[in-house]
Amino acid sequence: MRARGPAVGRAPVVLLLPALLAVAFLTLPLVALLARTPWSQLADRLTSEAVLQALRLSVVTSLAAVAVVAVVGVPLAWALARLDFPGRSLVRALVIVPLVLPPVVGGVALLSAFGRRGLVGAPLDAAFGVTLPYTTAAVVVAHIFVALPFFVLSVEGALRATDREFDVVAATLGASRWTTFRTVSLPLAGPGLLAGLVLAWARALGEFGATITFAGNFPGTTRTMPNAIYVELQTDPDAALVLSVILMAVSVAVLALLRDRWFDVAVQGAVRR
Repeated sequence: MRARGPAVGRAPVVLLLPALLAVAFLTLPLVALLARTPWSQLADRLTSEAVLQALRLSVVTSLAAVAVVAVVGVPLAWALARLDFPGRSLVRALVIVPLVLPPVVGGVALLSAFGRRGLVGAPLDAAFGVTLPYTTAAVVVAHIFVALPFFVLSVEGALRATDREFDVVAATLGASRWTTFRTVSLPLAGPGLLAGLVLAWARALGEFGATITFAGNFPGTTRTMPNAIYVELQTDPDAALVLSVILMAVSVAVLALLRDRWFDVAVQGAVRR
């Protein structure tokens, strides 16, 4: 049980009222979404082929993206947290850029890099006939682009929160840096790693702007759940409401998984910077 801090008096109304207003502002749209959802049609909507197709594609592509994010993100997070090298601040800034970049701009950037006339896409097309945009693989690439920063920052924060003395002790006992990473650093950063995986998966599952710009919106190939919501909103608002409730349920599940202790470990290192 946490000890209570010293009494500092009642919270001033001038602070409480804006705080309550902010909570109401954030809660009202969610309540309205639930209130307007045609619950009687929920079963029929969920079993429709279009919805199942979009849901299946979203799950598959987001999980594939998270797998890639974990493989490349853990080494990057470790390098940012444990290595001192020239340009580390620049590398961290580049990792953060996709977080603040408008999603549509991210899609345009991906087209510029991997499109048929892109810096990488043009040589791929000329040498191997590989065209990435407007394919299922493009959906995965877009998901990786937007989800990777969440994962890297979470794991880096967790690694920074762990005491480096454990690494030093392992080194004095003769452990190599790879052994230390595998048996000491990574297990200690486990909660941050799990938090990063869940956050990255949730971000990939809800991605829309970069996906529709870089991958398009073709049923069965690139139409994910957010894309399906956009389409249904134009023709069948009730279906859009049902799909939105599904994604909102996923978000609530993510919050349930991300316990307070996970957040504490994941962000504690970032605060220490």
